[in-house]
Amino acid sequence: MLTLVVQAGGESRRMGSDKGLLPFLGQTLIQRVIERLAPLADEVLVTTNHPQNYRFLNVPLFPDLEPGRGALGGLYTALQSASHPLVAVVACDMPFASRELFTYQCDVLVEQALDVVIPSSLEGLEPLHAVYRRETCLPAVRAALQQEEWKLISWFPNVKVHAVPLEEVTRFDLHGHVFMNVNTPADLQQAEAVARRSA
Repeated sequence: MLTLVVQAGGESRRMGSDKGLLPFLGQTLIQRVIERLAPLADEVLVTTNHPQNYRFLNVPLFPDLEPGRGALGGLYTALQSASHPLVAVVACDMPFASRELFTYQCDVLVEQALDVVIPSSLEGLEPLHAVYRRETCLPAVRAALQQEEWKLISWFPNVKVHAVPLEEVTRFDLHGHVFMNVNTPADLQQAEAVARRSA
């Protein structure tokens, strides 16, 4: 049983507007992400500190439970708000997030009795395309917040984590777009061009 949590909590300073609400090929960016991944999930939630802007999605909306604590606080909100044992967390500005990769991550987590399955990319680990076991991760994240940690993966030494190797991720990401995120207007233009080419 899986909850999908789409995180729309970023301040979008470089974009100048709320990234999740940006138009992307005829729909909002967050709608594209949800449509790609919702078939995976038994429940879909959005974390946002501007719930009034996202009511059109008709999904449950959750503001940060630990305001001002950045990405770690957002992950805590995601895990706390989810109803199901497994929680897939994705950023709202990742238009090529992969259902197939998430399915693989869930399978590995269950088969190997892990707590986190997180993909590797050329930039490092991708905690906003990861699957978390709520029962074990929630107390670990809560403890990290209480210890004034800020880094999103600061609590990983306290749970069983599997980093999916880059060569394994590549099976699901032939063109290297899965972790592309939209931070600037130029990024948005580029992502739309990629999406048109692969449509």
